[in-house]
Amino acid sequence: MLKHYVISFLISMVPLIELRGALPYALANGIPTLHAYILCILGNMLPVPVIFFFARKVLEWGADKKGIGPFFTWCLEKGHKAGEKLTSKASKQGMFLALLLFVGIPLPGTGAWTGTLAASILDMDFKSSVTAVMLGVLLAAVIMGLGSMAVIGAVR
Repeated sequence: MLKHYVISFLISMVPLIELRGALPYALANGIPTLHAYILCILGNMLPVPVIFFFARKVLEWGADKKGIGPFFTWCLEKGHKAGEKLTSKASKQGMFLALLLFVGIPLPGTGAWTGTLAASILDMDFKSSVTAVMLGVLLAAVIMGLGSMAVIGAVR
């Protein structure tokens, strides 16, 4: 059982998969619901401060490097597009809500990693960015948890 806890935690930290993949995995493998939520939310939020402060700098540094350049450029473009999407839909006052919803709606590429990178690229302040991302992760957790439990219940 410990193996499933560790795997769930690690999956929740993987970009693009994040909590959206980790929570269904945890619930399907018998981890109690409360434990699964806490584990996956913590795992999903753990990289957020690092992403906010360092990812943009690392991606900009590596964008012109051989081998890693195309991937780093893709990541920068993805974050920039996400940032443009946020700014086109919201004023400065609405950026918090837009970031929360962007992270909270569980679609591919709209998780904590992309939202935090977009907030960093848009020079949003750290406290409001992390708060919006955290609330978005909680929203995604509720949506994914309910959906996962419904599918697991239907299969069993």
